[in-house]
Amino acid sequence: MRLVGVLAVVLAAVLWGTTGTVQSLLPEGRDPLAVGALRLLVGAIALLAIAYAQKYDITKMPNLPWPGIVFAGIAIGFYNLLFFWGVTLAGVGVGTAVTIGSAPVFATLYESLQSNRTPNRMRVFGQGISITGVAMLSTLGSGDRPYLGIVIALLAGACYAAYSLATSRISDKAPTTVIAASTFSIAALVTLPILAFVPLGWALNGSALMGIAFLGVAATGLAYAFYTWGLNYVTASTAVTLALMEPVTAWVLAIYIVGEPVTYESMIGAGLVLAGLVTVTLIPARRKVSPIGS
Repeated sequence: MRLVGVLAVVLAAVLWGTTGTVQSLLPEGRDPLAVGALRLLVGAIALLAIAYAQKYDITKMPNLPWPGIVFAGIAIGFYNLLFFWGVTLAGVGVGTAVTIGSAPVFATLYESLQSNRTPNRMRVFGQGISITGVAMLSTLGSGDRPYLGIVIALLAGACYAAYSLATSRISDKAPTTVIAASTFSIAALVTLPILAFVPLGWALNGSALMGIAFLGVAATGLAYAFYTWGLNYVTASTAVTLALMEPVTAWVLAIYIVGEPVTYESMIGAGLVLAGLVTVTLIPARRKVSPIGS
């Protein structure tokens, strides 16, 4: 089942890899914080619909691991806001690369601190290869304030790793779609007030609504349902490393949709990411660590 879990996480990462391109195609004047909040709102609705379709017994909701869900919800809420903000300031390539590239480092650090064990050297080597590849892919795009964007992207990576680790501790406590729906409902509630302070006029047209719907339903609802399910079978550090398929997907889309040029550096970078993912996939990590947020 571990291989199926790996495939679920990779599929989630591919869906996430579309977010930067989709955001770049939204109308001019879009606010990155609004994009993040709207994505969470639509994603939470989609996940609630999936959970409802599975006929989950709502009388069992008080028994859900709510401390862990609230922790994970706050973490993923801030991740979305910081990610879209960082991408806007640093550029799609750099923002995505720093966020997703730093997440495995944070996750491995979190797990090592919780277990009081040093990580497997080959796993660290595999992560290093992938992160090097992501850095090479980061030449895609550019932003107006790259240094501030990089700092914000690092914070986003830390939040993403915290969400992954917290979710991996509670993913077996209830159906994964219920865990994901509850987590994203918390995230949507946390970020909803932002919509009262940011411009939303750009979102009131057909193309923008379609883009937001895709970001919410496919790149959030379905993607995080797959990711949460996959965390039943792989560790958080493995999952966030596999999620490095996201910038590879973003690179491919940037070439074929946005029209970015293909460079030898980006081709080598994509190859390094894939090589690192194979290494991490073949070497399981220890799963027993103390709970976080529960």
